[in-house]
Amino acid sequence: MRYLDEAQHRIVTEAVRTAELSTSGEIVPVLADRSDGYTDVALWWAATLAFTAMSAFAIFPDVFLDLRIAFAGAWAAEPTLGESFALLTGFGLVVFLAVIAVHLIQPVKFRLIPPPVKRQRVRDAAIRHFKVGAERRTHGRTGVLLYLSMSEHRAEIVADEAIAAIVPAEVWGEAMADMLAEIKQGRIAEGLAAGVRDVGVVLAEHFPRGDEDLNELPDRLIEV
Repeated sequence: MRYLDEAQHRIVTEAVRTAELSTSGEIVPVLADRSDGYTDVALWWAATLAFTAMSAFAIFPDVFLDLRIAFAGAWAAEPTLGESFALLTGFGLVVFLAVIAVHLIQPVKFRLIPPPVKRQRVRDAAIRHFKVGAERRTHGRTGVLLYLSMSEHRAEIVADEAIAAIVPAEVWGEAMADMLAEIKQGRIAEGLAAGVRDVGVVLAEHFPRGDEDLNELPDRLIEV
């Protein structure tokens, strides 16, 4: 799924070019639809709720069997042990499949994912993209990846080792705040551009551009 058109891509690209005029650092912005499929989370919810439902059935069997009689009629025979077990497992299976079906509704799915899980998956995805697109790909190891994951509504900034050794992670807070303030208003390209500009200011302070510095990474937004 693409979020930005060509004109919006140019806004971010121009921000990267401008920011890198004053620093030897290289900025790589990445825009992702999501950081993970969260299939394991959906299965965890389904299994947990199915087990809970089956436990409730086992603890209060009369309640569920009365419901069976209500549907089958007052003259329905008492279920055998095997039939009761079949009802129990069938009930659990129905709950399991119902929860999986609910997770197919994407807005609901992402609301059901615990925030710490989303936070960690976004961080892991940012690091993966950084390792592929920026880590150790510059002469001075001065690459910075700015990662935005739309479905989780989260962003991460990952810096190469030369930058991380000098710049504390807290310093990127202003860039994150400026970026997210724009994105909350629906201005995704402008938000990324604001984050890029703030990152450029930090890099220029610690890694000013020299006369012989080369542009080692593409000045463009990567949308995945």
